[in-house]
Amino acid sequence: MADCELCGAMKVSVRHVQMGKAEVTACARCYDKMNLGPKETAPGLARAQSINARPAHSTAYAAKGKKGKDIMLKTEKELVDDYALRITTARKAKGWNQSTLGKRMAETVNIIKSTESGKRPTDSVLKKFERVLSISLFENVAPSETQRVDNSSSRGMTLGDYLDDLR
Repeated sequence: MADCELCGAMKVSVRHVQMGKAEVTACARCYDKMNLGPKETAPGLARAQSINARPAHSTAYAAKGKKGKDIMLKTEKELVDDYALRITTARKAKGWNQSTLGKRMAETVNIIKSTESGKRPTDSVLKKFERVLSISLFENVAPSETQRVDNSSSRGMTLGDYLDDLR
């Protein structure tokens, strides 16, 4: 019998639990109310953690002496305009509420709510949405068409023409 460090209850049975980076003693009531039990690992999270746990020499960037991501390898895909609607529709089609989706993605309900309301989350969260809901939120960018404002037959001034005018 000990004291609960969270609610202050005295002479109750307690458990030692992790809260953030600290270990505290919590009574059964606080343990249940604050959901301090072991957390369920989201699908794919264990795989991602095992990939990150590989030694540095196994990555292609470390072999070349680079650190971090190569920004020149950025894909030519952009987030679709109706991403919030796609996420909401896919979630409802699976019969999940926002809390269930958050647990499956290992994200908070607030992130789910703000994303569904139209606030853009990080790319890593968007990838989680794609993976968990089996939807596509990014599409290839088509090069934009260019058109001359002046449709006259002249070719316009070039750099060479400008240098000739300076002489």
